[in-house]
Amino acid sequence: MTSRSIFLLQVFLIFALAPTAFSSVLSPYYYEKVCPQALPAIKRIVQAAVYKERRMGASLLRLHFHDCFVQGCDASILLDKTSTIDSEKYALPNLKSVRGFEVIDQIKEEVDNICGRPVVSCADILAVAARDSVVALGGTSWKVPLGRRDSTTASRTLANNDLPSPTMDLPALITNFKNQGLDERDLVALSGGHTLGFSHCRLFKDRIYNATNINSNFAKEQRKKCPRTGGDNKLSPLDPTFARFDTAYFSNLIQEKGLLESDQALFSGGSTDELVKTYSYNPKAFSADFANSMIKMGNIKVLTGNQGQIRTNCRKVNH
Repeated sequence: MTSRSIFLLQVFLIFALAPTAFSSVLSPYYYEKVCPQALPAIKRIVQAAVYKERRMGASLLRLHFHDCFVQGCDASILLDKTSTIDSEKYALPNLKSVRGFEVIDQIKEEVDNICGRPVVSCADILAVAARDSVVALGGTSWKVPLGRRDSTTASRTLANNDLPSPTMDLPALITNFKNQGLDERDLVALSGGHTLGFSHCRLFKDRIYNATNINSNFAKEQRKKCPRTGGDNKLSPLDPTFARFDTAYFSNLIQEKGLLESDQALFSGGSTDELVKTYSYNPKAFSADFANSMIKMGNIKVLTGNQGQIRTNCRKVNH
């Protein structure tokens, strides 16, 4: 074999092996042999929780997002405070706003019972529950790559620093997502998750009283729910069809009815305007990009192999 042939073979092998290396050996079929009943059990519990309270779908989707942006998708957000764990639950972006922990506990208990032992990680439960929540509210489905392991650490500091703020402008949002390996398409597609759920008055109060890029009638309506003083914990929907996964969020932005500054920033004369327009009238494009971006986000700094652990209790590190 010539030296050129050997070189080409080496190049071929590098690229042939690349998908495995870059996907950190996650696979949608990870539990098929060890516990094929795991994913149907997660879906069943998520559907029941969302049926009981539609808002829970948005909450479970948000849990996965807020987990992945801090240390990667490792279920660090689920850890309670201890002498050695500075719980992310007390970080400003999470305090009194992230929820759904009891549903994750219920899933974990049920799945471990069905599987006969703890084989499904809390990090994988978060990823699957996010997908099943979207599906339960009429959204698209996707194959979730699985095989994540759970962290033994958490970081309130990283949660405060790395989670995007509702007051960020477009350049700040682009940088924030780029730091996680996500591009502008991922930013707009994942922001579309705000087609579900609510926001607290304190997070959009400044916008509805002071912003210039806001629909005046929309601002007036929001002021009825959110007074200048007080009412900080009152809730307002992020889009008018807050319990249905659709493209109303993007249509709203075009009409300057984004609830948060960071929402409206996506349609403010910048580089993401065209994508917002496309998603507003093309649900298939949005669904496809959202699914791809969720998979991409779910791959952020995952723990695999012998890294981390499979927690027996999602709130505590194994001892």
